[in-house]
Amino acid sequence: MQLLPLQPQSFSWSPPPSASTATAPMASLTGAATASRLLPSASRARLSLSSSAGRSPASPLSSLRCLRGSSPLASRLFLSQRRPSMHLLAAQYSGAASPKCAASDPEQLKGAREEIKELLKTKFCHPLLVRLGWHDAGTYNKNIEEWPKRGGANGSLRFEIELKHAANAGLVNALKLIEPIKEKYPSVTYADLFQLAGATAIEEAGGPKIPMKYGRVDVSKPEECPEEGRLPDAGPPSPANHLREVFYRMGLNDKEIVALSGAHTLGRSRPERSGWGKPETKYTKDGPGAPGGQSWTVQWLKFDNSYFKDIKERKDEDLLVLPTDGVLFEDPSFKVYAEKYAEDQEAFFKDYAEAHAKLSNLGAKFDPPEGIVIDGPAKAAPEKFVAATYSSGKRELSDAMKQKIRAEYEGFGGSPDKPLQSNYFLNIIIVIAALALLSSLVVN
Repeated sequence: MQLLPLQPQSFSWSPPPSASTATAPMASLTGAATASRLLPSASRARLSLSSSAGRSPASPLSSLRCLRGSSPLASRLFLSQRRPSMHLLAAQYSGAASPKCAASDPEQLKGAREEIKELLKTKFCHPLLVRLGWHDAGTYNKNIEEWPKRGGANGSLRFEIELKHAANAGLVNALKLIEPIKEKYPSVTYADLFQLAGATAIEEAGGPKIPMKYGRVDVSKPEECPEEGRLPDAGPPSPANHLREVFYRMGLNDKEIVALSGAHTLGRSRPERSGWGKPETKYTKDGPGAPGGQSWTVQWLKFDNSYFKDIKERKDEDLLVLPTDGVLFEDPSFKVYAEKYAEDQEAFFKDYAEAHAKLSNLGAKFDPPEGIVIDGPAKAAPEKFVAATYSSGKRELSDAMKQKIRAEYEGFGGSPDKPLQSNYFLNIIIVIAALALLSSLVVN
């Protein structure tokens, strides 16, 4: 499975403030996206922080407050906001560190998920939220045991130092979108919120249900962020070798690389930010969100297996194919899975769901250790009582007899959903015998 390839030197996936859908789930971003470019672009986007009366002053500090404390430029940016709540937050802010959160509250996780669903309906930011979760988890290094040095899903992406990594350009917009949700549900860690947002975006776009667990612990200070360079590029000299180098380091295999690549069915690329794609196509000229860019698929907000079909056929010049996309049908090992997913969407969904869940857990420290599951296992449908399966000798029971047997069955406490604990037919024989005896006594 794969964090979709990103090219730090020439790939910029920064969505405009008005349309966060401009980014693909994983895309490489231009190294020119320096702090001076990133933060001013954030100032053009209106920050919307929810303010609720009676909110505890001890609620966790926001990611954007982290920005204020760690950069003079960011401080001027946020202090210049006209909203009174921003002045209050700035006055309360005392450093870049976030309070230490152990586990998330299950009920707040459920509430946050509903808020994310509503956000997706209005902002069409599915690709951006997927990318947010993947980039937080995709820094994991299986060769490092110590947490949080090993990277992974630990919420470190909320800090400015990591946001300034070239591959993360534009993700400040994702933080601004989910910050009101974090403010409303302070007992959800950032690490959990990032992964919850990505999984919910996949599901709401028509993708498979992701078997997620929560309870990820947040890092508490920017010094705990991973170094730059752990995320993949989009146009390396040897795409197959590069993908394996990056994803094998995370502990992922070829099947998972290809399955995760399928998430490029969501999103689009803008050449003015990334150096890849067309300024506009017939599929992106009307949005949703800000128009423009080039998508991988025709319906770039719908999760299905069209990514693999379109790459295989390459019949539409308006659809994007990056070097790390095309190699999926060129490398012998990758091709086995790419061909399979192009033909079988059900197989793709199954493998993708497993790969996404695995990615979301990489490097995470859970409290409790087993994690928190907010969706119980689906209950299997009880086996129905089918009288037609019973017969008398070579003759099939009549419909009337089937109904009679069913009625007697239910009369003894059985039902289609609750089979009797004792022998069903023995009970019937006993009743018939008892009735016969009673009848005989009455007659005599």
